[in-house]
Formats: sequence, structure tokens, C-alpha cells
Amino acid sequence: MSAAVVAILTTLAFLAATVFAVLALAFTPASALAVEGDDPSGTGGSAAAPIAGPVPNIIVTNFTYGGDSVAAGSKFDLAFTFQNKGQVAVTNMVVTVDSGESFAIAGGTNTFYVDALWAGYSLTQTVPMQALSSAKSGAQPIGLSFKYEYLDSGARSSTQSDVKISVPISQPDRFEVSNPVLPDQAVSGQETTITMEYVNKGKGDIANVEATMEGDGFDATMKNQYVGNVASGATGSIGYAFTPAAAGELNATMKVTYEDSDGQSKTKEFPVKLTVEDAPVMDDTAVDGMAVEPAGPAVPVWAWIVGAVVLMVLIVVIVVLVRRRRKKKMKSAIDDEWDDWAEGSAKGDAAAADGAGTQSAADAAAQSPATTAAAVPASAALTSSSRDTADTAPTAVLQPFVSDGTSASAAQLGTAQSGTAQSGTAQLGNAQPGTAPSKADQ
Repeated sequence: MSAAVVAILTTLAFLAATVFAVLALAFTPASALAVEGDDPSGTGGSAAAPIAGPVPNIIVTNFTYGGDSVAAGSKFDLAFTFQNKGQVAVTNMVVTVDSGESFAIAGGTNTFYVDALWAGYSLTQTVPMQALSSAKSGAQPIGLSFKYEYLDSGARSSTQSDVKISVPISQPDRFEVSNPVLPDQAVSGQETTITMEYVNKGKGDIANVEATMEGDGFDATMKNQYVGNVASGATGSIGYAFTPAAAGELNATMKVTYEDSDGQSKTKEFPVKLTVEDAPVMDDTAVDGMAVEPAGPAVPVWAWIVGAVVLMVLIVVIVVLVRRRRKKKMKSAIDDEWDDWAEGSAKGDAAAADGAGTQSAADAAAQSPATTAAAVPASAALTSSSRDTADTAPTAVLQPFVSDGTSASAAQLGTAQSGTAQSGTAQLGNAQPGTAPSKADQ
């Protein structure tokens, strides 16, 4: 009985060993087997050549940065998850974060160490970072580098895997639009314009700027006033033209829509309250088929007549004054010329009288006393025209000089004394130098 049990157990053990061997052969990879005597290199050697095994593969499966985008100049936490997608474990892994030109490490280091990461496993690493204020808007790259070791067919190997991720940066929206500037006067049926000033103070460009006016009681040729793109630091104005339909109070809303640096659509609204006046009454008169608006209140006819009379009187007064002034100027000029002429004539007569007196004195010196006495009255007669100009001058009467040593008679002296001052002057002038009358003559 015991012998039979032992035989059965032995048979079962043999069958189990056979099944295990078959299963081991079935699950052994063919590439890992080497047949004795085969020489893959063809050198004829008897040693088996190693076959390369599977290698690990590290990838980033997910990363977050705290929202849809990162504002320029703000801090954020970059969290990324990496996984070993290979069939071999990795060891001595070093992870390096390259912040690039748009980011900076906000604290700590950019290098991290991982002891081992088994096949199929993953890890998550968080890095504090900051977006630079000078960074451009849009997606900016960040580099992740994984350097590790693994066993390849019993031999240790090392490799490196680089991964790029992108984090969007948004510049703050600093697109400013001033309040609408309303017109000084709005008239129903007449076109008017509302203006608004804008400036882009941000570092990112603004796109598709457009202005619209919503409300009732007006009409506009262009419903949407398109401005376009506005670069960083640019300024300008928006002018929206519309025509009020009727008088009264007009309530509307000005809307300015645009896209910021992140491509997000934004709208700025401004309420508008405007008082519209009635259009002025048109006059029935027309020129060339077009109505003419009255320029102002009509002027009465009598006002025109009074104005014309006043103008004529003023003209007459001006003409009379001008003529009087001209006559005075002419009279003054004639008087001046007459005085000059009279003065010249008097001077000429005096010169002629002096010449005649000189001649008479010379003749008296050569003639007899009787002849000389007769010549004196003639000389006085020649100079009678100039008495009026010299009647106040003192008369000096001298006895003429006679060549025979005799003196003039008393009759001749008396005749000489009755002469004018000019004849006496001539007699004095004709007296010979160096001679003087005697005391008896005097």
C-alpha cells in the first residue's frame, strides 16, 4: 500500500516537473536565447554575443501653471508630471528645468534628483517660477531635461531625454479709451460726430478695434466704425458720425470692442446723453432752385435812407475840409514867393542907386563947382525910389572935394543936404581916400 502511494507521488512529481519545463520554454523570449556553436560575427568563436534588450522612455504626461495664462511680471508654480513608458527601470535620474528668455526661477534650484523610477511609474515635480515683465505675449517655451541610467542586458547604460513645454504669457490690458466728447449743438436732420481718444499703454498689441453706437432716435451711414490694430504705445481718436432723427433728448451707448494680447475679446461701454434741437425754419425764397436761409432780422428801409444821408454828409464835409486845407497851403506858398520877390527887388534898387550915386560923385570931382552943384539934385532924384527903405538912417553931408582947391558953395551944400541918405552914402563912398575936409568947409 505504501509502495503504491510512493509510486503515485513520484509520477505526479515527474509530471509537474515536465509541465514546468514546458512552460518555461514557452515563455522564454527567442531573442534572449543563443545556440551553442553559432557565431553571429562569423569569426568562428565559440562565445555567445549579447543581444540588446529593451530601453526606458521618459515623457511628460501633464503640466499646469495655475490658469489659462500667466500675466507678465507675476509669479506662478510650474507643476509637471513625467512617466517611464519603457520596460526597464531607470536610476540616478537628474531633472533640469530651462526657464528660457521669458521666465526665471523664483526660488530654489532648477535641478532635481530622482533615485529610481520603475517601468510604468510616474512622478510630479513643482518649480516656483516668474514670468518676466519684458516678456512677449503669447506662448513661450520652457525646456525640461531628463538624464538617467538603466541596465541593458546586464550592462549599465546612460541616456538623456529632452522635452519642450509652452506656457502662455499675457501682458496686462492697458488699452484706455477716454469719455466721448459730445458736439456743442445737435440739430435734428443734421449730421454730427462724437469723438473719443484712445491710447495703448500696454506692451502687447491690440487688434480689431471697432466702435458702435447703440440706441434709438438716430441714423448712421456706417453702423460700425472700424479702427483696426493698435500697436503698443500708439494713440489715436475714434469719430462716430450719426444724424439725429427728431428733436428732444437722445440716449445711446457707445461701445468699443477689441481683442487683447491674449486674443480675448473685450468691450468698453460709455453712455451718451444728448439734447437735440429743432431744425431752423427755412425761408420760402430760393436762389437757383435751392432754399436760402435768412441771415438775420430784416433792416427797415428808413434805416438804409438815414445811413445813405449820413454817408453823403460825411463825404461833403471831408471834401470841404480838404479844399480849405489846399487853399491855405497855396496862399501860404504865394505869400512866401511874393515876399521873396519884394525883398529881391528892394535889394536890386538899392544896388542901382548906389551905382548912380558913385557915378555922380565921380563926375562932380571932374567938373566945375557949378556943374557939381547941378549934379547933386540929379543924383538925389535917381535915388528917390529907395528913400522909403532908408528914411530912418542918419544923413551925413560932406563937402565934395574940388580939384582947384575951392570949396562948394552954400547953395550946393544945401542941395546936398536935401538929398536922401543913399546920396550922402554915395558921396562918402566917392570921397578920395586920404583927403579930409578942412575946418572951414565943415
